[in-house]
Amino acid sequence: METESEPYVRLASLRQLHQVMADMNTARSLADTLQTVAEGVVAALGYELACVNLVRPDGDLVVAAFAGNPAAEALITGRVGSRESWDRRLGMGEHWGDLVFIPHTEGWVLDDDDVPQWYTDGPAPRFEDEWHPADRLFAPMYAPGPQGNAACGELIGVLSVDRPRNGRRPGAWGREALQMYAFQAAIAISNARLRANMQRALVRLEREQQALRASEESFRQAFEYAPSGMAIAEMGGDQHGRILRTNDALCRLLGRPASAMRRYSFSDLVHPEDIGTLLRTSAEGGRAELRLGRRDGTYVWVSLRNSVVADAADGPRFLLTHVEDIEERKRRELQLAHRASHDSLTGLPNSAELRSRLSARLCQRAAPPHPGVVESHDAAYGHPAFDAIGHAFDFGPSTEPFDAYDHHVHTVAPDGDHDDGTKGLAVLFCDLDGFKSINDRFGHNAGDAVLIEVARRLSNGVRDGDTVARLGGDEFVILADGLGRADAQDLAVRLRNEIIQPIRAEGRAVRVGASFGIGWAHCGMTADEVLKSADERMYVEKRSRPKQHRRAG
Repeated sequence: METESEPYVRLASLRQLHQVMADMNTARSLADTLQTVAEGVVAALGYELACVNLVRPDGDLVVAAFAGNPAAEALITGRVGSRESWDRRLGMGEHWGDLVFIPHTEGWVLDDDDVPQWYTDGPAPRFEDEWHPADRLFAPMYAPGPQGNAACGELIGVLSVDRPRNGRRPGAWGREALQMYAFQAAIAISNARLRANMQRALVRLEREQQALRASEESFRQAFEYAPSGMAIAEMGGDQHGRILRTNDALCRLLGRPASAMRRYSFSDLVHPEDIGTLLRTSAEGGRAELRLGRRDGTYVWVSLRNSVVADAADGPRFLLTHVEDIEERKRRELQLAHRASHDSLTGLPNSAELRSRLSARLCQRAAPPHPGVVESHDAAYGHPAFDAIGHAFDFGPSTEPFDAYDHHVHTVAPDGDHDDGTKGLAVLFCDLDGFKSINDRFGHNAGDAVLIEVARRLSNGVRDGDTVARLGGDEFVILADGLGRADAQDLAVRLRNEIIQPIRAEGRAVRVGASFGIGWAHCGMTADEVLKSADERMYVEKRSRPKQHRRAG
């Protein structure tokens, strides 16, 4: 068609154009329609290259089909150009009806935008209407509007064409043919989309009908043969939570037969401490981790997930409950938590856990000056508030949330160096004497054996509820609450006498000594301040004994 002179066009060319339009309207799919549109530009309109840029749901345009050059097709098919860049292009250049022509003299400003494009080589134009390799010609495709008016329709894509075979810019006939072709292509693409949507809808409807017919059987099999526990329970009314049906996996997990399970509700089976969690989950649906009772009286940790099964007419009817055994995971979580807070060698609480336990006993306010009286101040009147028997209550001021009664029992310490009868939280800082020489002479395995045995002796030498922790190296700390000054000194002597006994390490008997420093924790101090105080007292005690007597105790 590119050789036809206007207004004379051969009948064969018109027949070719008509055949191309017929082909793109009878393509079997949207992808075939797009490719037929691109190939029709090359076959019937006389251009060497054609590209179909299709508008996506997000507004950007994707290269959906290409014809005329396999190398260029592989390069840009599937690439995306932003709607902003395309709008800029369609607003530039010369408008030939609905067509947009951007001559090479203006097109250079588009070289850096994100619209996918190709570059063709060729000589510079020798006459006025000769096609330049950098010329651009676009044919917007609009969905038909009311009464088939494309001008009122929505942009569905853009045809990009390049290199007319006759080497000239299209004349009136060529422009009219391309514009008409773009209009018909828009109709074909719209129809193809409609057919595709209808086909998907029909397939989806058929699948939904098949699923509906098979839903009862599928649910039964999924319920009965699920590898984890499943149950159906009543929702609402006096029988809320009563188990109606269970699968075999849940019966095995709890060691109860299905007939017996129907006599229970989940509230009958849950651990007493987890009943609140169960009630919240049952009322709202959702997931919870709690413990359920087995037939043998033990409890198993489970992840319980409720789904509220509703009826459109009658509202919620029952709960579908999925029960998954998480006993092993809970055990691993406890192990990981223990590892994070305990020393890997001795099993004692580590430095972080020690500081946490110590900090939990201390508040930021100093203890009152008189033991046994918790002093507070009335926020309104600025004086302490006492009850009928002389106990004080704290009404503020405070940076903590307001509470009419301060339930915190201040940690106090004995006053001075004599035993005044005050019981407090003693902090014994222990440092081993002569431990480094054991490591140097017999190796680290012997040193580890000594540390393990010292940890055992310290743990056996304190009361239940006291804390023995390892700070690191050969340093240990004991937290012992409710001790007077003499009690703490007696405890240090007893523990030291235990430590200095011979220790079997790597097949030999070795001995270490121990130096103890006794500090006292009281409110107003930080954990680090308490530990530093005990550490300093330990070094005073270590330096007070002759070096040759330290290891022997």
